[in-house]
Amino acid sequence: MIPFPLLFLLFLTIPLLEIYLLIKAGSVIGALPAVALVVFTAVLGAFLLRLQGLSTMNRMRANMMRGKVPAIEILEGAALLVAGGLLLTPGFFTDAIGFLLLIPPLRRYWLLKIIDRVTINSVPRQETRGPRTFEGESWRDDDDDPRLR
Repeated sequence: MIPFPLLFLLFLTIPLLEIYLLIKAGSVIGALPAVALVVFTAVLGAFLLRLQGLSTMNRMRANMMRGKVPAIEILEGAALLVAGGLLLTPGFFTDAIGFLLLIPPLRRYWLLKIIDRVTINSVPRQETRGPRTFEGESWRDDDDDPRLR
């Protein structure tokens, strides 16, 4: 879980960074080309996102047809959703992160790193040697209750 101060810092610094990069790009290539570049990256990102989403959905469907749980594909779908949000946000920094999330090997690597970091074993495993034996009583429903004998 991301702590609130870090989230606040991200919501404060990312827009400031985007404004700074837009001003710098506008001063180098001009204001209109900078805005056109931001719009172009959003359109290109939406197109690539659609292709990646369809590919992920097809892999998910194929895994379900084979009886496998499409866990990594579900996480990739969530990552693609984040990528789409970043690509539609105007700015160069968010576009760069969004485009990095569209690279399948890089996206899968990041997801596996996140899974390794947040996986929690809720039940501690006890090492046992040999078979486990459970004691108890049993009876059939059509017999008389053995406790009454």
